[in-house]
Amino acid sequence: MILLRRLLGDVLRRQRQRQGRTLREVSSSARVSLGYLSEVERGQKEASSELLAAICDALDVRMSELMREVSDELALAELAQSAAATEPVPTPVRPVLGSVSVTGVPPERVTIKAPAGAVDVVAA
Repeated sequence: MILLRRLLGDVLRRQRQRQGRTLREVSSSARVSLGYLSEVERGQKEASSELLAAICDALDVRMSELMREVSDELALAELAQSAAATEPVPTPVRPVLGSVSVTGVPPERVTIKAPAGAVDVVAA
């Protein structure tokens, strides 16, 4: 099961570490206890919107940027989870195309458009 609070905490921690700041600095600036901020970063506590706003202000990060990063992490986690839960996807079967013969046309004038990997070209 994917826990949103854990993903949110991971993103908050990365933001703080990118800035080279300590938990103590950010907790003081956000006016949040050091222990509580630590629990939020570890995904052990749910952060209220007010608390998130204070942490974002302390990190000088827009909440929308934070949520966008959390959303990206969530999308990747969901993909990984669904890939692990489903059977392997079979390799698609390439369609068999009929032969085409071109005579009397200079080779530099021949253009063939087809999806990548759908056509084998054999020069005669």
